[in-house]
Amino acid sequence: MAESDDQRQADDAHVYHHDEAGNRPVQGHHDAEVIGEQAVSSYWRANIRLLLGLLAVWFITSFGFGILFVDELNKIPFFGFDMGFWWAQQGAIYVFIILIFVYAIAMKRIERRHGVDDDA
Repeated sequence: MAESDDQRQADDAHVYHHDEAGNRPVQGHHDAEVIGEQAVSSYWRANIRLLLGLLAVWFITSFGFGILFVDELNKIPFFGFDMGFWWAQQGAIYVFIILIFVYAIAMKRIERRHGVDDDA
């Protein structure tokens, strides 16, 4: 049996069915805030800029130092190993771990600056 258009419209208009029962979910401090389109756009520009910068470091570290420049790096001794070998096996891992921390700290700053952080 097909639903009538009036019934579908009534269902669509009543997305928050908790209102009638009086048991609305608890709202956080951000629920009352409305973020404008310009603020959202600014937030995403900062987010994408950060991601592109970190991806560039990741690419240079993994592809550049691990593959493209390995022969030049191997001419440099480093703790008894060739630098290219050490970088591909150990150095890149250190950089990747640092990238994780840099991302977390930078995203927290971006979120605070744009008012979308989870802090009370």
